[in-house]
Amino acid sequence: MGNKIQYPKPKTRKHLNIRRLLAVLALFIGAGLLVIFTNLPSHAVIESSSISPSPHPLPPTLAQWQDNTNSGDYFSQVEKTQVGYLVWSQFPVKIYVDRPQTASNQQAQAWFSSVLETVQEWSAYLPLVVVEQPDMADITILRKAPPLQFSRDGNFPRARSAQATYELYTSNNVLSHRFTILLSPTQTGVFLKAASRHELGHALGIWGHSDLPTDALYFSQVRNPPPISPRDVNTLKRVYEQPTTLGWSVNKFLYKFSKYWTDKLKIVH
Repeated sequence: MGNKIQYPKPKTRKHLNIRRLLAVLALFIGAGLLVIFTNLPSHAVIESSSISPSPHPLPPTLAQWQDNTNSGDYFSQVEKTQVGYLVWSQFPVKIYVDRPQTASNQQAQAWFSSVLETVQEWSAYLPLVVVEQPDMADITILRKAPPLQFSRDGNFPRARSAQATYELYTSNNVLSHRFTILLSPTQTGVFLKAASRHELGHALGIWGHSDLPTDALYFSQVRNPPPISPRDVNTLKRVYEQPTTLGWSVNKFLYKFSKYWTDKLKIVH
C-alpha cells in the first residue's frame, strides 16, 4: 500500500460556532473598554511619553521684575510635582472669589473685600482677573472652613485657617490644572489677608514654603503678617523660568485617576 496523504480536517459546525462566539465576546469586551475610556472623569491625570517638560515665556510683569535688594529666594523649598512646576501659561489667570449672598451680611462683605485686596497685590507680578462665575475660573476661592486635620494617630483633630488644593485635567488635548482655596469664614482683618495672600502664592506657582517669617509664604501665620516680599517674587520668577508639562499639548497619553494635593496653613494661637 502506498503512503496515505492526510488532508486537513474540514471545520465542523462546532468549531465555527466556537469561533463566532469568541468573535462576539471580543466585540463586547472592546465596546466595554470603549465605554470605560470615554467615561473617565475630567480630572483624570495624564501621563505621557510624548510630552517633555518645556518652559513658557515669562509674562511681562514678571520678566521686568528686578530685586534691587538682592534678597535671594527659597526656590529650593518649592516642590516639583509629577507634571513639573505649577505655572500658568495663559493670562490673565482667572480668579473667582466667593461673593456674599446678601448685601446686609457685613462680615461676608468684609471677607470678600479683604480677599480682593490680596488678589490685587499679586496682580502686580502676574496678570490676574476676577471673574463672576466659578466655572470660568482657574483659581476658585471659597468662604468655607477647611476640613479638620487629624494628628498622625488620628485622635486630635485641629482646625485650619486655610487650604489650597489642585487637580489636573486636559482641555483640547492640553494638560492643565485648576486650584481651589478654602478660607475660614471666621478669619478677619490682617490674618484673613495673610491667609489669602499665602494660599494665592501657592496657587500662582509657589508650591512650597519659606523658612523666614518675613515672607508671605512662611509656613505658619505670625503675629504681624508680612506683605509679599522680594524673596517671594524672586522665588515666583524662578518657578516660571522652569520647564513644565502644564500648558503643552498632549498627544499620546494614559489615564489614571487623579489625586488631590493639599497645602495646610498652620494656625498660631
